[in-house]
Amino acid sequence: MLPTDEGFSKYGSSPSAVNHERPPAQQRRRLNPTLVKIGLGLLSVVGLTAVAGGVLVHQALDVRSRLDEALALVPQLRFELEEGKQDEARGTFEQIQKHAANARSTTTTPLWTAGAATPFIGPNFHAVREAAVSADDIVTRAGAPLLGIYGSLNSQTLSPENGQIDVVRLQDAAPSISAAAQTVKLSHARLAAVDLSELLEQVADPIRSATDELYAASDALEAASSAAQLLPEMLGASGPRNYLLLVQNSAEVRATGGIPGALATLRTENGRISLSEQSSAVALGSFSPSLDVDLEQEKLYTARLGTQMQNVNLTPDFPTAAATAKTMWEQRHQGQVIDGVLALDPVVLAHLLESTGPVALSDPSVLQLVKGTSLPTSLSGQNVIPTLLSDVYREIVDPVEQDAYFAAVAGSVFDAFSDGQGDGDQLLKALTRSVQEHRLYLWSSHTDEQKIVASTPLAGSVMGAEGGGATFGVYFNDATGAKMDYYATRTVRLLEACESGDYSRYTARVNIANNAPKDAASILPDYVTGGGTYGVEPGRIQTNYVVYGPAQSFVETATVNGQTVPVGSGKHGQRPVGTVSLELAPGETAELDVVFSRVIQDSEPRLQVTPGLEPLENVVLPPLSTGCD
Repeated sequence: MLPTDEGFSKYGSSPSAVNHERPPAQQRRRLNPTLVKIGLGLLSVVGLTAVAGGVLVHQALDVRSRLDEALALVPQLRFELEEGKQDEARGTFEQIQKHAANARSTTTTPLWTAGAATPFIGPNFHAVREAAVSADDIVTRAGAPLLGIYGSLNSQTLSPENGQIDVVRLQDAAPSISAAAQTVKLSHARLAAVDLSELLEQVADPIRSATDELYAASDALEAASSAAQLLPEMLGASGPRNYLLLVQNSAEVRATGGIPGALATLRTENGRISLSEQSSAVALGSFSPSLDVDLEQEKLYTARLGTQMQNVNLTPDFPTAAATAKTMWEQRHQGQVIDGVLALDPVVLAHLLESTGPVALSDPSVLQLVKGTSLPTSLSGQNVIPTLLSDVYREIVDPVEQDAYFAAVAGSVFDAFSDGQGDGDQLLKALTRSVQEHRLYLWSSHTDEQKIVASTPLAGSVMGAEGGGATFGVYFNDATGAKMDYYATRTVRLLEACESGDYSRYTARVNIANNAPKDAASILPDYVTGGGTYGVEPGRIQTNYVVYGPAQSFVETATVNGQTVPVGSGKHGQRPVGTVSLELAPGETAELDVVFSRVIQDSEPRLQVTPGLEPLENVVLPPLSTGCD
């Protein structure tokens, strides 16, 4: 070892000038043999580490190449599957499988494991290994089973044909879909556990993207798994089933979408779906005394929940509304047993019509009803909403006949769907979009089935998975007693501010406009304006805004256009509920704020809103934050 600068100054100006006289005996030190061995060992480790580092760099490049090549083949595989080229798809899949297996093999060697334990750079090797293992798991344990059933289970083969769906295929596919869903869920958890802050950006970025992709894939597979488990039984694989269909009229808003005006029953048996009976909420009449409902919700929404079918969904909790609707129907139809309840709105009908194409009304009584009016006898995705939510009230005065026309349209769309009219992919997209926008609900009276439904957006529960965590809900209930919500527009967003400690304060902001014409009172029918029957001046819109906060938080205040207003306060389970009634004249707008304090921020906030005529993305605006110090 070269002497230090201090050594040079002590012994001379250069190494050649060092005094070679031997130091005294007491200053002599013999080299310790043990230290020599340790030093040589360290030199060996340094050398081996350098060599291993070179090998690891080479392997890392190879792993990246393998994963990139596997990813690049995915679009080709998708194309081959969509085109029905099963042999080509199988060959492409085998290439993907080979790349993923090689990547896993490389990253699970002892050398790679040692690299993952190295300070500073080690977390990057660990992250790449987790990605490679996840990729191989997904390909082998999820992709392979799904590929095996794809030919017999896709949007085309599962679309109704002549009113029937092949439930045997669903039953056979269920285990493979369930296994794939579990694999993707575990792989997502594996990547989500990687600490991205410890990684190089070149490693962190693809890990982040892969985690997001797996999250979306996991949701999709969970939904598919639930469907594969539910549908065979619900479609009558083990015996006939009867379902009550509620067609929600968005022109008179209710918390889950609209007033249930037109009703129908569906029968399923061995995958065959048929429309059994059509009726209306008006035909059922009133129930006195009112049916028993959950006392907590009765305090929030009054006993009207159990008095008329039109009011069962004043609560945004669809399981409650559905159970009440089942009881009402069974009381009026002795001997009939309802196995479940479905609900949809006119926007769902529009989505389906965009897939099936126009459908023609065929019921002679309905054709006679619309004779001489401007109401269409052929419905499309473009005309169905204004027809059902506005035009029908102008052309038909009798509410019973209005509901008959409504039911005939819904029945015709159902017939087109069940007969397999339209493209299977488009039908699946229409249904998926309807579920995502909370326009399509399902409830089963069979406990084991309802447990599965409860984990999906179809449930419409404010207390289950959809209503857990930092979830807010803003729901609308008409108080005009009319069909004026066709002229209302609303947007909703969350505003976040910080409180002391670990709490946050959130404001649910609703911007509302009454877009009815100024002379609505004189040009619109009384059935649309209400005619002042319930104390609301014709042309004006009165709405009860029901706002739910997360569990354990508190309703603090409510303001309209910055002015404090009274707010009704209650509880639904552990969730606080604030209610504000607001009335607007034609052309008038308002901004309603409901503030919740002491919100525990345990997850990203979610916002659920009563679906209306506008697309969801136009109604639910991005949240805003004032930031935290």
